[in-house]
Amino acid sequence: MLELLLCLLGLQLAGEWLARALDWPVPGPVAGMVLLFAALWLRRGVPEMLKRETPRFLGHMSLLFIPAGGALLAYGDLLGRQGWQLLFTLLASSVATLLATGGLLRFFLRRRREPGR
Repeated sequence: MLELLLCLLGLQLAGEWLARALDWPVPGPVAGMVLLFAALWLRRGVPEMLKRETPRFLGHMSLLFIPAGGALLAYGDLLGRQGWQLLFTLLASSVATLLATGGLLRFFLRRRREPGR
């Protein structure tokens, strides 16, 4: 699992460096995930280490929610005052995402059924 963690952290750091060096408006971890995708695509497969270690790694992902829970406690007064705005934003963005995904799925399914394509 240490090898997987080092690989992911290395890609994140490379993404941070790339985003800052090229002055991209993209967070470093997102650029790192793009690098991971590119590496897997160029390799045309998933390395055995990733296949073996990823399920165990995902089993520990719940530990990442501990800082978020601490932030909820630390900013409880702010959430009390402006929580409805956050709730509205989360609900609106979730509905927009579902509608966009459903619309794209419908579009591609229609396109797939059309004869001559």
